[in-house]
Amino acid sequence: MKMFSSMQWLMFTGILLFAFACEKDPVPPVVNPPDPTDTYEQYGTPFSNVPSNDNMVMYEVNLRAFSAGGDLQGVINRLDEIKALGVNVIWLMPIHPIGSIKSVNSPYCVRDYKAISSEYGTLETLRTLTTEAHARGMTVIMDWIANHTSWDNAWISNPTWYTQDANGTIIHPPGTNWQDVADLNFSSNAMRKAMIDAMKYWVLEANVDGYRCDYADRVPFDFWKQAIDTLHAIPNRNLILLAEGSRADHFNAGFDLNYAWDFYGAIKNAFNGQSAKGAFLTHTNEYNVVPAGKHLLRFTTNHDQSAWESTPMVLFKGKQGALAASVATIFMEGVPLFYTGQEVGRVATVPFFSNDPINWNDNPDMLQAYKDIMAFYTQSDVARLGTNMDYSTEEAIIFSKTLGAEQLLILVNTRNATIEPTLPPEFNNVYWTDALTGDTLQFGAAVQMYNYRYVIARR
Repeated sequence: MKMFSSMQWLMFTGILLFAFACEKDPVPPVVNPPDPTDTYEQYGTPFSNVPSNDNMVMYEVNLRAFSAGGDLQGVINRLDEIKALGVNVIWLMPIHPIGSIKSVNSPYCVRDYKAISSEYGTLETLRTLTTEAHARGMTVIMDWIANHTSWDNAWISNPTWYTQDANGTIIHPPGTNWQDVADLNFSSNAMRKAMIDAMKYWVLEANVDGYRCDYADRVPFDFWKQAIDTLHAIPNRNLILLAEGSRADHFNAGFDLNYAWDFYGAIKNAFNGQSAKGAFLTHTNEYNVVPAGKHLLRFTTNHDQSAWESTPMVLFKGKQGALAASVATIFMEGVPLFYTGQEVGRVATVPFFSNDPINWNDNPDMLQAYKDIMAFYTQSDVARLGTNMDYSTEEAIIFSKTLGAEQLLILVNTRNATIEPTLPPEFNNVYWTDALTGDTLQFGAAVQMYNYRYVIARR
């Protein structure tokens, strides 16, 4: 979740009418939450092929945009299409019942952590999804919202579980305009136990493979450490934990991945006229604080950016620019992320407070280009594990990757114009193979690159 301006929030107040007009899940009575000592049985068999951090490719599913039905069944129906992008981690945006009080119909307004909204399906549907994904070699992680709940969550009857002002009034998250949610108080041990219990529930009862943790920077380190240690203590489980945040201590708490927000900004800047050298410099600075074996999530969009900013087709000036930006992002280092509709060049913003299905028939050539790029990436050790060396210019992102005797050369023109970047002498007049076409390549001291052209060369 990302903070929105007051103007953005006002633009979506009309969704209130949509929220109350839609059929809602029955609101449960407010009761004192039970002592979280529930025990759960493991549904299914824990997935034994959870990818290593070095080998992950993630796909974020906005359920309301992914299919006409806007539900989990729609994801089940397209698992093969997701798999065809080289994906091995599916991230489901929140599937819980949504609060009705002060509601803007946001899925990040959780009314019940241990339930699935009827909008999306049932526990059985989720179990089918995890089972079918596992059968295809893919994991499934859920979006987890630890910082806040809806105002009609049953937990609200325990005011000490929430942050209060000087008058004892429960407040929304400080520093935000998220009026639809109530801020949780992590000084409450009872609340912590209930939260961790709910996180265990989905791992055991639905066989999910981990969590993407929303707004992780605003949740205390010691809670994340407590929660992740507890999850890792579940027998026979290898879980994926992604923090939506930039705090270095997330890795110490046990998270596998953090967000690469700075790199996203650097890529946008490079494609908007600033020096392309900033991308690799930002990459280096970000990875300076990443421990060995951990990684950053790298993306050219996600649900916040595609909803509140623009899609890659707009940010990167069309189909070819969006592909070029993706090549630089995917191959630099980290875990690549695809977001719903990115692969078919969705131009319009993609809301997640309401339903607006993707047209999967758009831009088949772009979809095929992504498949070709990812087929090489997922099969190439040097692409995923190679050591980088930067040769970027003001206009082009250029870097090599080396692993043993294998070498890649990545060239990306960030300009909507023909450029002629220079290459170091060691790359001149030697034979390369285009990794996507199989053509033989030979570079001179200067390389002519047309608008937003990208080259992935191997030798």
